[in-house]
Amino acid sequence: MTTRIEQRFAALKDEGRAALVTFVMSGDPDYETSMAIIKALPQAGADVIELGMPFTDPMADGPSIQAAGVRALKGGQTLKKTLAMVRDFRKGEASTPIVLMGYFNPIYIYGVDKFLVDAKEAGVDGLIVVDLPPEEDEELCLPALKAGLNFIRLATPTTDDKRLPAVLNNTSGFVYYVSITGITGSAAPDAAKVSAAVGRIKKHTRLPVAVGFGVKNADSARAIAAGADGVVVGSALIDALNKTLDGNGKGGAATVKAVADLVADIAKGVRAAAKVAAE
Repeated sequence: MTTRIEQRFAALKDEGRAALVTFVMSGDPDYETSMAIIKALPQAGADVIELGMPFTDPMADGPSIQAAGVRALKGGQTLKKTLAMVRDFRKGEASTPIVLMGYFNPIYIYGVDKFLVDAKEAGVDGLIVVDLPPEEDEELCLPALKAGLNFIRLATPTTDDKRLPAVLNNTSGFVYYVSITGITGSAAPDAAKVSAAVGRIKKHTRLPVAVGFGVKNADSARAIAAGADGVVVGSALIDALNKTLDGNGKGGAATVKAVADLVADIAKGVRAAAKVAAE
């Protein structure tokens, strides 16, 4: 049985365009505002939603996403509440894929078997767990695949041809190519280098390749979309959210609008790349 992720990427391939994958932190800046943002994303142009699972020690995240996680935890967000958000989202949206992204510790504490049952029941489609290498597949990856969830792995500029097969083994849904070395939100990717890297990865797999880290606006999204199957944007959305918060760190209608408007703008860039390719 194909997952929503596989169905979405197949449909977009038929359309001849890349997917827009949007990352937001669950519970940031509070449960209600975060829920409103998530529900607004598909209409704004998001094809796949990555939902961050806040964690106290996010080693791969840059300052923006770290701060988002801190705000969410301060507001009382838990993994149980994140699953509840997915469940609520699914009441009105059956087709947009949701990927939970984060670290293994919260899942381990929740209980792997219980988590996989609850995640599947809530309507989660895939997982990105950045601190579980292929050598640890038995911990979560293989049980997740057995449960019918995609397990999406990261490849980086330092993932050479010798390491790539191990990274791609048991990976499903899509491959997430981290376009720069370093933490999220730090530097701008080089579109030509990214396109070459995507081509190299595709020699080893038939999976779609989505590119993230450093995409900030419609122009950068368009450049990346020209050479990839998907464009991931996260830190830019978190920054837009952060600018709307009041002195107490609270959000509101303006917060939801700021994120949705930026997603809509970036979606135009992604779709513009498809038009150029078609001409």
